[in-house]
Amino acid sequence: MKLRALAHSRTGDKGDTSNISLIAYDMADYAHLEAHVTPERVSEHFRGIVTGAVTRYALPKIGALNFVLTGALGGVTRSLALDAHGKGLSSALLDLEIPDRP
Repeated sequence: MKLRALAHSRTGDKGDTSNISLIAYDMADYAHLEAHVTPERVSEHFRGIVTGAVTRYALPKIGALNFVLTGALGGVTRSLALDAHGKGLSSALLDLEIPDRP
C-alpha cells in the first residue's frame, strides 16, 4: 500500500536540509508506520536526491514521525531546482510502498 493511505505529510527547509513530517490519520496506524518507515527506507526512497544522512524522530504522543534529510536541496537560495524549497518531497514520501496493515 502507498504510505498516503495511512498518513499525511508536510515539508520544511533550512539551507540544504529538508524536514519532512509524517502524521498518521489514525493513531492506531502509528506503530505500523514506525515499523515500516525507517530512516533506511526513506534514504533509499530518496536515493539520487538526498546525499546526506536521514535522521528520524519519533513523536508517538501525536502519532507522527519527523525526518531530517541533509544534503537534500543544494542550498535553497542558490538552487536552480524547480522545487528549490523541496515542498514536493512530502508528496514524494507519500508514494513510498509499505506492507498492508495486518
